[in-house]
Amino acid sequence: MVYCAVTKRKIKRITSLGLKIGLLISIIFFIVFPLIFKYSYKLQRAVLFLTFIRYPGNLDLGRPDRSGLYATRNFYIYHRDPKREKDVRIGVWHVLPNFVVTRFSKELRVRDNVLANITLNEREDHLSALNEENFNRISEKFGAGFQVEHHGDNGESKKSFYEALLRDTKIPVVLYLHGNTASRGAQHRVDMYQTLRAQGYHVIAFDYRGFGDSSSLGPSARAVVLDAKNVYKYIVEKTENPILIWGHSLGTGIGTHLLTELQQMEIRKPRGIILESPFNNIKDEISEHPFARAYKYLPWFEFTIVNPMFQNQLTFDSDERVAEIKLPIMILHAEDDRVVPFRLGYKLYRTALKTRPKNFAPIEFYRFAASHGYGHRWICRAPELPSIVNGFFDKYEDS
Repeated sequence: MVYCAVTKRKIKRITSLGLKIGLLISIIFFIVFPLIFKYSYKLQRAVLFLTFIRYPGNLDLGRPDRSGLYATRNFYIYHRDPKREKDVRIGVWHVLPNFVVTRFSKELRVRDNVLANITLNEREDHLSALNEENFNRISEKFGAGFQVEHHGDNGESKKSFYEALLRDTKIPVVLYLHGNTASRGAQHRVDMYQTLRAQGYHVIAFDYRGFGDSSSLGPSARAVVLDAKNVYKYIVEKTENPILIWGHSLGTGIGTHLLTELQQMEIRKPRGIILESPFNNIKDEISEHPFARAYKYLPWFEFTIVNPMFQNQLTFDSDERVAEIKLPIMILHAEDDRVVPFRLGYKLYRTALKTRPKNFAPIEFYRFAASHGYGHRWICRAPELPSIVNGFFDKYEDS
């Protein structure tokens, strides 16, 4: 009997301690953390951009070949941020189209095993024939036996050759705006570049400040759009070829913001924008994001989580921006996307149909069935993607 009484007291103390610990954890998780979030701009910024999540590990962004990108130039664009009065460095990759790679394989020092895996399609054959005279002029300019420097970020021969291929040909350009986490070297992004280059596009991909090997300055909504704008300016300064903007995830919010600003500037406009896995606004995305699902039913969710981000202008509200975008828009979304739920992309599409004036260019929407398993990152694997993108671009190439 004495033993049982002692055991019961121990169990009672353990249970009491467990309840106290559980209560303390709940208070920290559901009350203290939201309050810290409300008053910490740095924490809000970290949650939005997730720059602290870096993968793959030990990636050398100065060597795109180590990420599987042959015939790709790494370089840097520098610009001045007038608000912060700081110089900003932006890391950039220029990925050449496959048909250009095969035409200049000796100059680019492309290995035979790489060439053996490149198969050109009818679109690339057409672009190759269209540019044959341009290619000949480039060959004459650089001379027989010319080869670009094999490595090095800013070698003059590499810079001159790549910019000549951008400037002196008739080849469309895709400006790729990636989402949060990692860098321009993340595998799903590299796979998308490979898909686009195989359809005859130059691809310009870059890291915003705080990402990759760009300046380690803290990003903000204003700042990343400014970085994107300066990369866009670089493209229009180097070529008169048509430009298509491609945004993925957070990059869709950056892209719609960028376009509304470009429309107000005396600058050549892109032909259109593709929004891959977009959200309609940051409030809905925060509510649906896996990181926030434990908080969204709390009565103080908007007060501690959502409103502070709006007050600090950490917002990307594409549903408001699309109403101002006159250019063609295409939305791509997978039904099994768990990071940005499919319904948010479709909601953006429906909003655009209602709010954009009838004289604006069309908006298109493509859904990818959940059975394919593309999720948030792997629409690049869809076999029908090239025909969808090419059809969209070809309709508006000259518009």
